[in-house]
Order: sequence, then structure tokens, then C-alpha cells
Amino acid sequence: MRQKGFSLIELMVVVAIVGIIAAIAYPSYQQYVLRSGRADGKAKLMEMLQAQERFFSQNQTYTATLGTGAGGLGYSADANGAVASESRKYNITAAACSGKTIANCVNLTATPTGAQANDAECGTLTVDSSGVKTKSGSAALATCW
Repeated sequence: MRQKGFSLIELMVVVAIVGIIAAIAYPSYQQYVLRSGRADGKAKLMEMLQAQERFFSQNQTYTATLGTGAGGLGYSADANGAVASESRKYNITAAACSGKTIANCVNLTATPTGAQANDAECGTLTVDSSGVKTKSGSAALATCW
């Protein structure tokens, strides 16, 4: 009499194959999630850089105040003055460029938060009002920007 169904060996082979596929796919998925988070941070940086340029054209100076305070850009900022990106994967801050005053140059910094802080490839992203872009991670600048 012939039995119907799967043997334990066949079942274990299928489980092993699924495990191998998952071990390969999950790290790729994590990298994809980090890349999409980077896009969120870069978009917010560019939006805020445009707001800084509008502010400069009206006031002949940039501002380190991103919030709604006097001389600010009007974004919803936390107690430290940081503005969260749309999906809250980065906190954006503004400061004067190194060796310059805020009147002449502003440097916007996107610091990763939460799970995005695991992004060792790009880490913290920065852009200044002269268009210089940097990152703190190990990847090439073109990969991050």
C-alpha cells in the first residue's frame, strides 16, 4: 500500500531551502529599507535648503532657527531645534558653516534616528548653502547622494 503525503526528510529539505533563501533575502531587504530612508532625509534636506535660500533672499542672511521662533523658517521643531523628516528617520539641524558666519553660509545636517541609525554606509548627511554635500559613513559620496 502506497502512502500519500510528504516524508519528514522532504519537509526538512523544503524548510532548509526556505531558510537559505530567507538568509539571503533579509539583509538585502534591510539595505533597501535604509536606502529608502536616505531618500527621505535627502528630500527634507533639499526642501529646507530651498527654504533657507528663500529666507536669504528676503533677509540677506541665513538662519539657524528652523522652528517657528523669531527669525525662523516656520517648521515644527523639537526642543533642541531639530526638524524631523517626513517619515521621522532623520532629524535636521542648521548651523553656520565651518569658519564662516550664519549670514554667509548655512550647513544643514541630517542625523539618522531609530532604525536608520544602523546606516553605516552613509550615516549623517550634510549639505551647505554653497552646494557641498558630505556624509559620515563608509560608502562613496555618490552612493549616498
